[in-house]
Amino acid sequence: MSILLQTDSLSVAQQTMADAVPVEKTLSIIELLTSGGLGGQLIMISLFLMFFVALYLYFERLMAIKNATQIDANFMNQIRDNIRNGRIDNAKMLCAHSTSPVARLIEKGISRIGKPLNDINTAIENAGKLEIYKLEKNVSMLATISGAGPMTGFLGTVLGMILAFHKMASSGGQIEVGALSEGIYTAMTTTVVGLVVGIVSYVGYNHLVVKTDKVVHMMEANAIDFLDLLNDPA
Repeated sequence: MSILLQTDSLSVAQQTMADAVPVEKTLSIIELLTSGGLGGQLIMISLFLMFFVALYLYFERLMAIKNATQIDANFMNQIRDNIRNGRIDNAKMLCAHSTSPVARLIEKGISRIGKPLNDINTAIENAGKLEIYKLEKNVSMLATISGAGPMTGFLGTVLGMILAFHKMASSGGQIEVGALSEGIYTAMTTTVVGLVVGIVSYVGYNHLVVKTDKVVHMMEANAIDFLDLLNDPA
């Protein structure tokens, strides 16, 4: 009889210990991002929209800049041969068949052949400004997102802390940590996501600036070669 009592006591003790052990609760990324209440969710939606817009702008501009650098290595040599041999129409046709900004600059200069060199130079410079504007299209928006992302995240941080302190004040000094979770989640997650958006946009913006500068330098070099050709066509 005593053995049975001891066995029952041991079972009860083991059950009590099992109940006392806290069950570890896992939190998925989706739950973490959406656990900040309505205000936090609205800010998260704004940040994700900024993130996808930044990715679209980066890859769209990257492809445009890549296409702008695609030009035949013998392009200027062919232009030089045609102009020296008086085949102006062939030179224009060669430029028209290319979609690169360099070809459009040279075509603008060829169309001004016969006018003073300063007029040709001015026409090429004006065409170059238009080509640079096309290359830099929407890149400034990427820079704006790189600054607006972290600021939006910090707005979520302030909103989360306001929610946390409001619950502390309205509880009369007796509040559990779990009741503050909504405000704390809003503060932390929006900050992290905002910084991620800002870093990705900033790196993408600077990379596009470097790539654009290379295209601009290529345009300037070919424009100088063309003007030198006109100065000494023989």
